[in-house]
Amino acid sequence: MRVVLSAYDSRGGVEPLIGLAVRLQGLGADVTVCAPPDEVPLRGVPFVPVGRSPREIMRGPVTGTIPERAGELVAEQFAKLPDVLAGADVVVACGILPSVAGARSVAEMLDIPYVYAAFQADSLPSVHHRPIARPGHPLDPAVTDNRALWDQDAEAANALFRDVLNAERERHGLAEVKDVRDYGFTDLPWLATDSLLGPWPEPSDLEVVQTGTWILPDEGVLPDDVEAFLEQEPLPVYVGFGSMPVAEELARAAVDAARAQGHPVILAAGRAGLDAEDCLVVGEVSHPALFKRVAAVVHHGGSGTTHTAARAGAPQVIVPHSGDQPYWAQRVTALGIGATGDDLGAALRAALAPETAAHAAAVAAAMYPDGAAVAAELLIEEFRP
Repeated sequence: MRVVLSAYDSRGGVEPLIGLAVRLQGLGADVTVCAPPDEVPLRGVPFVPVGRSPREIMRGPVTGTIPERAGELVAEQFAKLPDVLAGADVVVACGILPSVAGARSVAEMLDIPYVYAAFQADSLPSVHHRPIARPGHPLDPAVTDNRALWDQDAEAANALFRDVLNAERERHGLAEVKDVRDYGFTDLPWLATDSLLGPWPEPSDLEVVQTGTWILPDEGVLPDDVEAFLEQEPLPVYVGFGSMPVAEELARAAVDAARAQGHPVILAAGRAGLDAEDCLVVGEVSHPALFKRVAAVVHHGGSGTTHTAARAGAPQVIVPHSGDQPYWAQRVTALGIGATGDDLGAALRAALAPETAAHAAAVAAAMYPDGAAVAAELLIEEFRP
C-alpha cells in the first residue's frame, strides 16, 4: 500500500505526519511525506520538498498579497504532487487551506482518495466555538452566533483563495470549486487530537473521526549538558516558544518568573534566536524526554507542544500568540493542568502548585497513548487495495 502525507505548515504542523508515517511503515506501507523544506525530522521517511521554507518567509521580506502567495502554493501542489501521487492509494493532507485544497485537487485529478486531518478542534466548523480569524478578515466581536461566524469564515476563505484555486484547476481541466473551505476539509475530516485534551464538542452538525494525537513513538536521548542540568534541585522550568517570532522581553519575563520561584531555566533558542546568560540555552531536543523531567513548561500553546507536555504530566504555562494557541490555553486551564494570563509570575505560581501537578499527572495517565497507530490502522483498513 502506498500513502502520501502532505502538509504545508511550520514544524508543529508537519512533525505529526512523521509520527503517522513511522506507524504506517511499521504496518508495511510505502510512505512519502510532502512538506516545506527545513521542517521535517525525517526519521528515515522519504521526503519531497513542496513550497518555500516558512523559516525563510519569516526572515522576510514578505512579498505579494495573501492570494498571490496562496496561488503560488497551489501551483506548486499541481507541479510537484502528480509525480509523487502516481500509484498512491490515498493522500492525507494537513496544514493551511490553500495547501490542502491544492492537494485535494491533484488527488481529484488523479482519482486518488483524499483525507483531511486537523490538529485542533477549533479549526473545524462547530456551533460550540468561533472560527480562527483569517488574515485581513477579523471576526466581528458583536456577533455571538457561531453559525453566522462560520458562514462568514467560509466567505473569507473564498475571498482569499477561491479565485487562485479555480484558476489552477481550470488549467488542469477540473471543474470550479464553489466553497474552498468545505472542499479542503471534506464532509468527514479527521481530528488528530486527544479526546480528553482536545475533544470534539457534541452535538455537532459535522461528523468527525477523532484518532488521538500523532506523536513520534520514541523519546530520543538528551544531550549530556541537559542531563547534567536536570540533576539540580529544584527541577528546572522549560521556556520555549517554538517557531513564534517572540520578543526577547517575553523570554526574559518568563525566565525571571521562573527564577523568582527558585527554579533554574532551560531556554529553547527557537526561531527567534533567544538567549540568556543565566539559563541553559538549547537547540532542538527531545520534548517527550525532557518534559517528563522538568517542573513546568512555559510555551506558546501550539498543538504539538501542548499535547507533548500533557502526555508527560508537566504543568504548563501558555502564552498564546495566534491561531489555535488561545484554544489550547483555554483547554489547559479548564483541565487544571496549567495556567495562562498576562501576569507570567502569577501563572507560573499556579502551574507550580502541588494541585496542578496532581491534575497534570492524572490527565497524562488518562490520555490515549498512540493516536498515530490508530490513524495508521484506519488508513490501512479503509484504503488498502
